[in-house]
Amino acid sequence: MSYPTTRLRRLRKSHLLRDFVAETELNAKDFVWPLFISDQVNARIPIESMPGIFQLSIDNALIEIGQAMEAGIRSVILFGIPEEKDAEATMAWADHGIIQRAIRKIKDTFGDDLLVIADTCLCEYMTHGHCGIVMEGRILNDPSVEVIARTAISQANAGADIIAPSDMMDGRVGIIRDCLDGEGFDDTPIMAYSAKYASSFYSPFRDAAVSAPSFGDRRSYQMDPRNSREALEEVAQDLEEGADIIMVKPAMAYQDIIRNVRELVDVPIAAYSVSGEYSMMKAAAQNGWIDEKAVVLETLTGIKRSGADIILTYHAVEAAKWLTELKS
Repeated sequence: MSYPTTRLRRLRKSHLLRDFVAETELNAKDFVWPLFISDQVNARIPIESMPGIFQLSIDNALIEIGQAMEAGIRSVILFGIPEEKDAEATMAWADHGIIQRAIRKIKDTFGDDLLVIADTCLCEYMTHGHCGIVMEGRILNDPSVEVIARTAISQANAGADIIAPSDMMDGRVGIIRDCLDGEGFDDTPIMAYSAKYASSFYSPFRDAAVSAPSFGDRRSYQMDPRNSREALEEVAQDLEEGADIIMVKPAMAYQDIIRNVRELVDVPIAAYSVSGEYSMMKAAAQNGWIDEKAVVLETLTGIKRSGADIILTYHAVEAAKWLTELKS
């Protein structure tokens, strides 16, 4: 019997050979760790639908960030849980808002050793839970963009390293860019949630951020999961308006979108491995159905292999520790 001269298994026979020829390498520096910052005092409130994730007061967030940095994490993204909400999202842009105070304290504590990304949206600050101004049951685009831009300026003033608009209103990147530049923040990057889908994978996040819509849903502004070409239009528009980094959200079920975008652009691509992805893996692991470490690292590797440079993941700290263990 004749055997092939080329035997692909030759380069698989040991872990050293496999590492030597690996096409994709996962690193802790790839990860952004999402944090939920609470206005409550001395808070460390467990989120039932996201085991291991907490709503944290600023003091406790500083402790957890310090521990995460010891594991190799160098980037966080902040979501605020204000004590007060209204129909104008006042606490999203207020100088004394929870995220503005958190940014200042985090930057004072960790300085340039940590990238602080501010999620720039209104849903957590609205009584109705939508990402924009509502009038007669409609989510208005242009008035919402004005408030979102005002929020971006307040976050930049507080010291945010990156502004990350996640609302999916049309034209918001361009307005934010103009406003940042006009206020002297021309060197502050924008990481736009460019292809953000109206996904069923967000449910645990809405528990965590206390941001579920009180009526309707977000399908009139977030993307239809059935569409892929539209994502390329969204990305192209955000880049034209001044985005520096673009994001695809969610990640796991949308790796085809990440790949399509990667083939279109050369800018950094972020992918958000969202709350539902995290919670499913946690639940399966707690039931003994999967090896959590193996499945999480395989999933994150797949996201990076599809074309993402940056991965937002609630598993960031655990994954960083697991990667260190594998290399030791």
